[in-house]
Amino acid sequence: MINKDRIVKTFCEISEIDSPSGEEDIIAEKLINLLKGFGLNVFKDDYGNVIANDGRDNPIMLSAHMDTVEPSRGVVPVVDGDKIVSEGNTIVGADAKCGIAAILEALESVKEDNNVTHPIEVVFTKEEEIALLGARNLDFSKIKSKEALVFDSEGPPNRIVSMSPTYVSFDISVKGIGAHAGVEPEKGLSAILIGSHIMSKMPQGRLDPHTTFNVGLVDGGTVRNAVPEDIIIKGEFRTSDDKIITDLKSNIKYAVTSTKKEFPEALIDLHLNTDFETYSVDSEDSTFIKVEKAIGEIGLKPVLKDSGAGTDGNIFRKNGIKAVVVGMGANHMHTLDEYVNISDLFNAAKVCEKFILK
Repeated sequence: MINKDRIVKTFCEISEIDSPSGEEDIIAEKLINLLKGFGLNVFKDDYGNVIANDGRDNPIMLSAHMDTVEPSRGVVPVVDGDKIVSEGNTIVGADAKCGIAAILEALESVKEDNNVTHPIEVVFTKEEEIALLGARNLDFSKIKSKEALVFDSEGPPNRIVSMSPTYVSFDISVKGIGAHAGVEPEKGLSAILIGSHIMSKMPQGRLDPHTTFNVGLVDGGTVRNAVPEDIIIKGEFRTSDDKIITDLKSNIKYAVTSTKKEFPEALIDLHLNTDFETYSVDSEDSTFIKVEKAIGEIGLKPVLKDSGAGTDGNIFRKNGIKAVVVGMGANHMHTLDEYVNISDLFNAAKVCEKFILK
């Protein structure tokens, strides 16, 4: 039986383990030991993702990611009524340690009750928060599942991600000419000025209900009294519309090429990369039907909601695994106001258990 006190204890224990992206080794070892305790075969792939299975054929996957966004070092979780919050000036790690806790509790429950389950495979990825790197580098030759339940969304577990966008990142580097700003500025060519011309030709913010565009980082210059020689511009856009993807790529390229013509002495380099691709969930999808059934069996009604974010589910689907992403009790993810709704976390474990039971 799913135990609320136990899942809260599990979440608090793993939330206290520092695991910012790229530093997942300690939590990975903790999870490996816990998964071995359930009688599973457990190993890491070459990238550091944790994979476990019970050795049976045609398993279904349970997945969440191990890493957290900063600030996430020295988390002190505090139970406050039906919430778990962070005591200090950090996130609490709900994203996606709620998902990990839900999966562990479901496995503990079925073992405790000696229940018969479908064949099981567990995948805990690293570096999800930095463009899904763990899933993108997952050794799929070691993965047997064709269906997956992924815990990596806000809200209760009956909230199902119905659509996730394509994500395109871009990096623009500009090299101007450095000079002393007070003695001979006329000999310089400001990379920051050039960068501002590029950015002024690109859109910003929400462009339509399913499209966003953002320049998130601009880094350049060294000191205030030097004409800046270099600048780097990092941005992204997200959309589920293939035509808009093409149009926005063309817009970025135009912003760069037209600015090159204005400043022929500058060196401007553009790199575009599609980090993950859009998908939508079909109501006739076999995995969706199973998830819908599991949600109904605990007395909840499925709610489909489009997302502007990507998850490992995007990568799983691209690799032929029918992944369905659901809520896990996390709220205000990626902020210092992040908290866990304990009732939703409890229900996430119940949905997970129902999903794997025969």
